[in-house]
Amino acid sequence: MYAKATNLKTLLIAAAVAMLLLVGAGVAYATDTGSDSSGQATGPNIQKAKSVALDHTNGGRVTGTEIGDEEGYYEVEVTRDDGSQLDVHLDRDFNILSSPADHESPDGKDAANDSGD
Repeated sequence: MYAKATNLKTLLIAAAVAMLLLVGAGVAYATDTGSDSSGQATGPNIQKAKSVALDHTNGGRVTGTEIGDEEGYYEVEVTRDDGSQLDVHLDRDFNILSSPADHESPDGKDAANDSGD
């Protein structure tokens, strides 16, 4: 009798843990901002951030996006027609925080004169 009660208790605990894991995964999936196959952030808010960044830079093309960047909530990398790059940092309300030049080399690594900011 004791063995059956222990097995039942173990089974119930295992089921409860599995249920918590499934609920946690569901919450994580539901709140995910998403990213496309290139690793760029996607979704309606990132689309607005891209639009604000392109307005700020007077055009260009978006070549990278990030959410939760250390310099702001959104980071939008814009490449201008002349090849120069700017990282536009925005807060959660899409206000421009900064837009330093990005001195990145063609291989995607920071160039020697880039402070990393």
